[in-house]
Amino acid sequence: MALHAGALAVLVVMLYPLAWLLATSLKPAKEVIASLDLLPSHLEWSNYTTALDGVNGVSVWQLLANSLLIAGGAVLGNVLSCSLAAYAFARLRFRFRGPLFAFMIATIMLPHHAVLIPQYIIFNQLGMVNTYWPLILPKFLATEAFFVFLIVQFMRGLPRELEEAARIDGCGPFRSFFQIILPLTRPALITTAIFTFIWTWNDFFTQLIYLFSPEKFTLTLALRSFVDASSQSAFGPMFAMSVIALLPIVLFFLAFQRFLVEGMASSGVKG
Repeated sequence: MALHAGALAVLVVMLYPLAWLLATSLKPAKEVIASLDLLPSHLEWSNYTTALDGVNGVSVWQLLANSLLIAGGAVLGNVLSCSLAAYAFARLRFRFRGPLFAFMIATIMLPHHAVLIPQYIIFNQLGMVNTYWPLILPKFLATEAFFVFLIVQFMRGLPRELEEAARIDGCGPFRSFFQIILPLTRPALITTAIFTFIWTWNDFFTQLIYLFSPEKFTLTLALRSFVDASSQSAFGPMFAMSVIALLPIVLFFLAFQRFLVEGMASSGVKG
């Protein structure tokens, strides 16, 4: 009984920020700061009406489409490139495989800000600044070493007899990868997709560096500019837009949550 009560208390503490966000999105502007009550005195639905109008002349639907385009491209790039790199490290034999894998793992400890300036210079010289390419293109080059390592550990647990049988039937490395290894690696790939989607959706700093035009803004950038676009602090609509920005992440996670633990814990084929 005490264990259940403790777990319930922890659940309440963890869910309180979400409840506060939902309640604040429906509060009148004067109550957001002046009142400490969780529930609003009356429901201010106009906050969502204002939020749906967007910022800087760009509707929230355009902002949502921009965010989905970047996050979807990042998910596709990471799943494809990281699985190919992981297959090479886990299943193929080539020269300097060990040192290259160790070097890749070492890049996990490299801060993102340390490579941001060189990357910006490269993309600026290629004329890709203020486009979505700097946010999507690196994902197709297997730059996320964490996901490569995650998929490598999963693939190492797959029986090699499957590939040997496919090789006898005339399958080459690419056909073995796409028809045999890739379907069996689904839990790890879905885990990669979930984390990539969440991290990309919430990535404010990188989007702030590369995107200048309001019509190219994502919901994350719009949250920053929402207050700046008004001469007064529109906290209610800003929190309403925060709820709108949170919904795709929640829906994406709920849709694939059953694969998350399986992808992180599995290390082989289960019968």
